[in-house]
Amino acid sequence: MAPVVSFSPGTPGADPAATPGTRLRLGDQLVQSGLLTEEKLQQALDLQRHQDQRLGRILVAEAAITGEDLTEALSRQSGLGRVDLLKSPPDRSILNDVDPYTCLELGAIPWREVGSTRVIALSNPESAERVIETFARPGFRVALALAPPEELQRTIRTAFADTLRSDALTRCPADFSCRDWTVSPNRKRWRLMLAATLALVVLAPLTALQILMTWIMIANAATMGLRLVALFTRARRGRIDPAPVPDATQLGDYRKLPRVSILVPLLREEAVAGRLMEAMRAMDYPPALLDIKLVMEEDDIITRMAIERATLPVTIQPIMVPSDTLKTKPRAMNYALPFCDGEIVGVYDAEDRPDTAQIRDVVRHLQNAPPEVACVQAYLDFYNSDRNWISRCFTLEYAIWFRIILLGVQKLRIPIPLGGTSVFFRRSVLEKIGAWDAHNVTEDADLGMRLARFGYRCEMIHSTTWEEANFRPWPWIKQRSRWLKGYAVTWATHMQRPLALYRDLGPRGFLGFQVLFLGALTSYLSIPLFWLIWTGAVGFDISFWQTIPTWIVWGFFGSMMAGQAVMLTTALIAASDSGRRHLFLWALTLPAYWPLGAIAAYRAIGEVFTRPSYWAKTEHGIKEPAQPARARRRAAWLIRQPGR
Repeated sequence: MAPVVSFSPGTPGADPAATPGTRLRLGDQLVQSGLLTEEKLQQALDLQRHQDQRLGRILVAEAAITGEDLTEALSRQSGLGRVDLLKSPPDRSILNDVDPYTCLELGAIPWREVGSTRVIALSNPESAERVIETFARPGFRVALALAPPEELQRTIRTAFADTLRSDALTRCPADFSCRDWTVSPNRKRWRLMLAATLALVVLAPLTALQILMTWIMIANAATMGLRLVALFTRARRGRIDPAPVPDATQLGDYRKLPRVSILVPLLREEAVAGRLMEAMRAMDYPPALLDIKLVMEEDDIITRMAIERATLPVTIQPIMVPSDTLKTKPRAMNYALPFCDGEIVGVYDAEDRPDTAQIRDVVRHLQNAPPEVACVQAYLDFYNSDRNWISRCFTLEYAIWFRIILLGVQKLRIPIPLGGTSVFFRRSVLEKIGAWDAHNVTEDADLGMRLARFGYRCEMIHSTTWEEANFRPWPWIKQRSRWLKGYAVTWATHMQRPLALYRDLGPRGFLGFQVLFLGALTSYLSIPLFWLIWTGAVGFDISFWQTIPTWIVWGFFGSMMAGQAVMLTTALIAASDSGRRHLFLWALTLPAYWPLGAIAAYRAIGEVFTRPSYWAKTEHGIKEPAQPARARRRAAWLIRQPGR
């Protein structure tokens, strides 16, 4: 093995002959240099007993010292010199055979080759042995130099920009990705199927209509059955009360709190930047164990300026994603994932206000769960639910989905379509399955299915994240259209090899997949037909109904009415469980709300064949007129309720 040699450009004062046994410990080094008091050192050591974190990071996160103080102390303690990577970047000629992900994992990068000495910059002297084994070259001595971790990450992003940008597009395995959707063979197959369907409609319209109505009855019955099972599950178990979350001091050393990384994708989010900072600062988790990445597009000047104006704590780091023709949330998260260092990775949206104890709830759940539980999903709810009729109906819809349906899905061991926020993963599993599909506009739902296909499952936790309801008609339609387009593309992608999907999910999971994805699309697309039949039922003379068997017409109508009755019951129970009984009467208006979804569904189907990866951005932080005092008090009370 090559010897460890110190190297200090411009400041050759390091002592390469010093041995670890003769050096002061880091804390003592800081105290002796006057940068730290004995009291603060002892406080940090007490915290370290319950946190899986190095002492230096705890001291920086607790504002006991600065990052510069830490790097200087590590330099003195290890006898290694320092290098300024921003002023003197690495020699590109020695990086051709270097893996950027290895650099990120080790916190190191080859810097220079001077004669027969290879100089390697690293951020943590404790990893020196692994760094030398990885980057040493035959015939070369090794010199190590210290650099702050932020400088190292920035340098790696610059040095390997093309590789990192390209890999963000293709991290998801090709067999599970929709990125070939725009490639002619796959796209042509689905277009041929669509053309055949349209030909049937033109050549035999009544036969096509009977087939369609029969299919809708089957799909509606399956969806209704899922809701009934969810209601039965809820009736047997009642509301799921949160288990007590142990305090860090109650966990033994074998249960040290882990480091958690949070990805917050941002795009044109100037209006919510301030609130985002407040929400992140309010999280009840040790600062040294939080690694929050604000993921921004490189050319999103508006958001960058808003973030630069804010004072970021050391736990929050901006990540600039290089520009590309594809601008999607999953692509941005794929790019940022290698820069995370937590063993748990979570996702929040810009406008989120999670329960302050949510990360502790997540950690406790994953620590107590078996290894096959790879992720957890929190409830989502709205803090502006009383804004107007759309926001009230949207709130009821979310309550149905997160507080009833998904709990039933979990009970049945059907793969859970994840939400795009407040979802947390075991990082090792997330990387194993290929992270997010950069081309899928509902990357969350797709990831839930992919986890199941790899043998993992997701579970719900009794914790709530508060979001901003999309309460304007056209933005609501655009957002829902994106979601339904993603559902259609996800279904088509996984159904390219239906036998493989059946083997991976099993009969129950395969059927559940059809109900959740194809059933959702069918429900929305069938709404115009339902209303057409309704007009016939109330007396309008529609002649072609006379050519369709009566049992199909009334079976279809009865199925849809029964489905609406089950949906209404589910809405009332969900509203009660979420503490929103004042929305009971509004639940009666949901049948008038679903046609908005029908418009979105038909728009989505059109975009599937024209713009499958187009991301219709949802605007956040919309300025609203002042709410009545009663509504403001209710919103504040709901947010304060733990787990609501």
